[in-house]
Amino acid sequence: MQALRVVTINFWGIEAPLERRLDLAERQLRALAPDVIGMQEVRPLDGTQGPTTADHLGARLGMNVTHAVSLRWATDQLRPGMDGGQEGLAILSRHPVLEHKVLQLPEARPTEARILLSARLDTPAGPIWVHTTHLHYRLDDGVAREQQVDAVDAAIRALGREATDAPQILCGDFNATPDSDEMRFLRGLHTLAGRRTHWQDAWLRLHPDDGAHGITWSSENEHTRPLRSLDLDRRIDYVLVTTRKKDGRGTVLRCEVVLTEREDGICASDHYGVLAEVQIG
Repeated sequence: MQALRVVTINFWGIEAPLERRLDLAERQLRALAPDVIGMQEVRPLDGTQGPTTADHLGARLGMNVTHAVSLRWATDQLRPGMDGGQEGLAILSRHPVLEHKVLQLPEARPTEARILLSARLDTPAGPIWVHTTHLHYRLDDGVAREQQVDAVDAAIRALGREATDAPQILCGDFNATPDSDEMRFLRGLHTLAGRRTHWQDAWLRLHPDDGAHGITWSSENEHTRPLRSLDLDRRIDYVLVTTRKKDGRGTVLRCEVVLTEREDGICASDHYGVLAEVQIG
């Protein structure tokens, strides 16, 4: 049996103390030894251009980095006094990247634009598509997120969802709780745009009766304090896996909340991460 170990983490841009956060992330990721990392809120270390936080961690961990920009902004555009910059997604992989794709998602705004980043990885079990995304964040953005998950699922389905195809993995910050329509659609429990789909929620697959310990946006994390108006103690970061195959591929073997370590009250990010181990061969 062969498995792929995946971690997803919204890295919180380049908020201070950046060097300490990067060191914390590196130490914990090295111990977790993921094969793939999906990162959201990836920004250049200097805020505007050049190597990103994903490049930094990729170099430290010896992983290949695939990066795509979702939004660029001018000085004062996001908020008064904030310099211009850019933000995006990244996939870090221990396996070679055969190809990658970027899909612009619906409901783009001048200050908020979302993408799906996909990478086809050359694993020992054969090529596997891994995807990461980051959806609109406002509590009343459910309709926008519905359009975004519909577009994400349609794009991934076009890459192969037949019984003989390899499993696919989708991870990221969905900014939605498991009981939301957008997440219920992905889990096969709700209809959107006249159709249904099915993904396994890795956490619920192994912890079906334990919603209290899968929280990734937590009041225990001091970094969440500037955005406490968004509601705390929610599970909004996910690893999702296509339907399990008869031969066992796609089986979720492990899932846990990670990157929770504190150093003098500091965490690696304002989100906790999620790790899932998935059978791929």
